[in-house]
Amino acid sequence: MPKRILQGTVVSDKNDKTVVVLVERRFTHPLFKKTVRRTKRYKAHDETNQFKVGDRVSIEETRPISRDKNWIVVTEDSAVAG
Repeated sequence: MPKRILQGTVVSDKNDKTVVVLVERRFTHPLFKKTVRRTKRYKAHDETNQFKVGDRVSIEETRPISRDKNWIVVTEDSAVAG
């Protein structure tokens, strides 16, 4: 089964080797046919502490690293950041 990859923005880097990434998804509401935005925060592993608040990053699903950390930062989306 392929691993999921999500794009989001780093909103916190205060923890050691961990960043909190805000991922926004958009979908059309089934009844009102209006575009709705839903956000979710994921804790992702950042081994070198290189990502800072505001960076656009891609995170990939992985094995559990801690109690609530099941994602790892793959790359920085430098083309999107700006």
